[in-house]
Amino acid sequence: MLTFSIPHVFKALQLLSKEKFVSRATFGKEINLGEGAVKTLISHLKEAKMIETTKSGSFLTDHGKKFTAQIQKVISNECKIKKCSVVTGKNNHAVILKDYSFSIKSGLEQRDYAILYGSTGCTTILFKENKFVFPGDYKDCFRKDEKTKKYILENLSPEEGDVIIISSSDDPFVAEISAKNSALWTLATN
Repeated sequence: MLTFSIPHVFKALQLLSKEKFVSRATFGKEINLGEGAVKTLISHLKEAKMIETTKSGSFLTDHGKKFTAQIQKVISNECKIKKCSVVTGKNNHAVILKDYSFSIKSGLEQRDYAILYGSTGCTTILFKENKFVFPGDYKDCFRKDEKTKKYILENLSPEEGDVIIISSSDDPFVAEISAKNSALWTLATN
């Protein structure tokens, strides 16, 4: 039975796209996996022809680079968000989905995908008409919080039709991995 899943693989691919080589120890630390799980993850990525390995570590193949670039066109930015009027978790991690507002119904689906990974809550926000709105609403949800609004604009660079999924947890890694899971499942189901 695998001890990692799709969001762990995505985080590994993100790490590999930033670094020339990634060691097993770095994978374990950054992806929060044990040594055996890291070996299995590397083996699966090699089998899928996404990576190659050397004594210096693992690196993306051309196929891996193309695949990762395709995902990163849609999931282009992420950031941590401090507790505010809209998200009240101890640790909040935001992921943007470029031009994906068509896929959002109520935001409950995104919450459910985040909760599967231990999130204590998940908020889905759409960027429409130069403001952040909840699905089905037209009021700027940050109208009374210009500081958070400015921070999100600077760190995620949203454009018309983008979706922002913010997952919360007491643990920063759980907030991040649950936000990634929610974003990836939103892509996969649309």
